[in-house]
Amino acid sequence: MSERPVLDPLSGPPAFPLRNKLARVVWMAAWLVLARWTPPPLHGWRRFVLRLFGAQIGAGTRIYASVSVWLPRHLVIGERCLVGPGVRLYNQGRITIGDRCVISQRAHLCASTHDHRDPAFPLVSRPVDIGDGCWIAAEAFVGPGAIMEDGAVLGARGVLNGTAEAGAIYAGNPAIRVGDRGG
Repeated sequence: MSERPVLDPLSGPPAFPLRNKLARVVWMAAWLVLARWTPPPLHGWRRFVLRLFGAQIGAGTRIYASVSVWLPRHLVIGERCLVGPGVRLYNQGRITIGDRCVISQRAHLCASTHDHRDPAFPLVSRPVDIGDGCWIAAEAFVGPGAIMEDGAVLGARGVLNGTAEAGAIYAGNPAIRVGDRGG
């Protein structure tokens, strides 16, 4: 029987260079001072602040003040989207959200994981891609490398780690296809 390697996540090199860490500190301070306190109607101002730090945000997109963005330069959001209160965009890797999407309150999109086979447990970036017209319902989780094709829906508290097909509705943990959007 083979021996299992001893997990030692602090033995490897840092996941991010000092420059990246400093950029995130500046970003978090700027969001706190410039946007976190703003009232709901100031979506345009919050788009502006995110763009200053490298995010690509489409016209008419509404982002609430309580949204958490790990690193703006890894974020692309299309036009006329809604990113609701308490949404967490943990974008160590790129997160791309198409046009006319709704990311409901307290949803969590995560674009990285760790290599569990390596005892040093290094970070692995895996981009998240959300197509046009998608809806991620309240408190849902979209995992590293997940893809939602155009018009797909992930139900409340659903957990998506693979691909959600176009126009389909997914629910549960793990998310399974439960229907179609129909028109």
